[in-house]
Amino acid sequence: MSKAVTANAGTVGRQAAVIAAASGLILSVGMPANAADTNLGVSASTESGSQSAQLAVTAEPTATISFERPAVTTKAAPKVETLRAQSTGSDSTEADGEAKAGKLADAVSSAAASGLAAIAYTGIGSPYVWGGTTPSGWDCSGFTQWVYAQAGISIPRTNAWNAMKPTATPAPGDLVMQNGGAHVGIYVGNGMMISALNPSQGTILHAVSATGTSAFYTLR
Repeated sequence: MSKAVTANAGTVGRQAAVIAAASGLILSVGMPANAADTNLGVSASTESGSQSAQLAVTAEPTATISFERPAVTTKAAPKVETLRAQSTGSDSTEADGEAKAGKLADAVSSAAASGLAAIAYTGIGSPYVWGGTTPSGWDCSGFTQWVYAQAGISIPRTNAWNAMKPTATPAPGDLVMQNGGAHVGIYVGNGMMISALNPSQGTILHAVSATGTSAFYTLR
């Protein structure tokens, strides 16, 4: 029985060596110590207290192994969308302020382009001259009389408001009487008026509230 096992082991060893040589691999096979075959160039060693030996088989250096190259595909990176920053409360307040200022400018421009207000705008820059009634020089009442005259409307040079009716909702072109009748000018809308103010400033555009208490009069 022992001889038969040994003979079979030798056969197995030789077959393993042939397979390893053909594939280019190193094969390690556990075998009985007395099964080593010196004809195959196999070395065996017996460990102390063990009845088996490690069989090392090496392949010929001419053996080759080839691997199939895997297919590689690429995919474009996704596009990144830039998000717009949300406006803050302060930005909204500034935008509202600019919008209101723009509307005010538009309203003043519209008033300047219509009727009596438009005529009043043409007098800006003319000098202040006491008792004068022409663009070469006028006082506040001479200026208002001239403006109305250009529109074909005759009003008294002084106290012209007495020929008009008071209004709480003035429109561009209405008369602005100030400080109990001490000053007068032409209302152009949005709290603004044009008047021959004084010798140092002449005829200018200014806020109604900048020159005292006011009352408004109209021919409507």
